[in-house]
Amino acid sequence: MKKALFYLFCFNVLISCVEPDPFTGQKLEYTLHQASEFDYTGTLTVREKTDGSLQFDINLIGQTNESGVSFPAHLHYGDYTDPEAPMAAMLNPVSGANLSSMTEVSSLMDGTSFTFEHMKNFDGHVKVHLASEGPDYEVILVAGNVGSNPVSSLDFDPTQMTLCLPN
Repeated sequence: MKKALFYLFCFNVLISCVEPDPFTGQKLEYTLHQASEFDYTGTLTVREKTDGSLQFDINLIGQTNESGVSFPAHLHYGDYTDPEAPMAAMLNPVSGANLSSMTEVSSLMDGTSFTFEHMKNFDGHVKVHLASEGPDYEVILVAGNVGSNPVSSLDFDPTQMTLCLPN
């Protein structure tokens, strides 16, 4: 009997030390296409958290850089070809060292609440830039439509890429 109580106690201690999963299990994944002569591609994964916020994970494939370089990333309204597409949210820069970025989003820049259902129906795109300012800001490493208007690799045309409007 003592052994059974001991094992039950150990089991309860192990169970209580496990962190609850912060995600609901709902996720969306979008392709980020090569948009310049720089050889990068990637994915954007959007996962719903239990508190209703969204986690945006950008993962690129390409040349890493250990010099502390990072690449700015933005969520925009509209198609990647739309020259008037305003920014919807600033995303955390993609690290040059591991080519990844994680951003929690619960509202857009205008204060509008942004949920998983909003994301599924969102008419927008994501762009990752070479730099945060200067002429290299005009270089888009990867881009891809997200939400309700994803574009396949066959339909993506980098010659139709437009620059980001200033904030």
